Amino acid sequence: MTKEVIEGIERAEIAYAAKTDFRQRYYANDHHRDTVVVAPKRMPIANGREMSLDLDREGAILVQHHSMVEDFENREEVAAKHPTEIVALLLEHTGADEVLVTSPGILRFSEKSGRAGSSDNSNPARFAHVDTSRETARSFAEASLPEGRKLARYAHYNVWRAFSGAPQDVGLAICDAGSVDEADLLTADAIFDPPGGAPEWGFDSYLLAHNPAHRWFAFPDMTRDEAIIFKTSDSQFHNPAPHVAFDNPAAPPDAPPRASIEMRAVAYWYA
Repeated sequence: MTKEVIEGIERAEIAYAAKTDFRQRYYANDHHRDTVVVAPKRMPIANGREMSLDLDREGAILVQHHSMVEDFENREEVAAKHPTEIVALLLEHTGADEVLVTSPGILRFSEKSGRAGSSDNSNPARFAHVDTSRETARSFAEASLPEGRKLARYAHYNVWRAFSGAPQDVGLAICDAGSVDEADLLTADAIFDPPGGAPEWGFDSYLLAHNPAHRWFAFPDMTRDEAIIFKTSDSQFHNPAPHVAFDNPAAPPDAPPRASIEMRAVAYWYA
């Protein structure tokens, strides 16, 4: 790392998970049912803007990206325009042969907005995690693999954008994938509990246990024309980049409440 400080932030609290003798679980909406044992630690957070980052190595990069979407809260507009943009963006930055978007836009809001939890899966992700376990990532990639293709490599990516203006009161911190040990990843149940009584469903994911070797970074003062691409699985390098929402102590009290959109996709390299 080139620097262990974001201007005004030497350290921030990272909500790690404790190692337990039971399998922990968390819900997309009803967090009263979570069994995650949070074990927060104050950790240095580097300014990712001052780092030389690589998707294959650290697992995340910041890119300039102007979207044609005018209103990220308009689900119909996002569905019509954004997946094509995400495919083109990931093809450019990964070198993959094909990219498939695997989810609609996921909107999240900081608590100060009064809108966190107002729609499905709209709370900020408040404990360090990886969206899918290695086994879940493999099954998802195989399920979406175009028929007749022979696979050499796959990787799952998230594309994260804040559209509420800078600075972000609740930022997104990424853990350098190269600083994460396999033993730090705790298999957990990620459970989706849609509003309206639809059936619950879930899959294996990872929580992150503390390791003093972890190297965290974030990108201060993001604009709507910037996006973070970060990796949640990689069949070649096996180095996902954990992430977490954190309270930015450098944000002034009148900072706009963070609103963000996340798109998820799988990239394929063919043999």
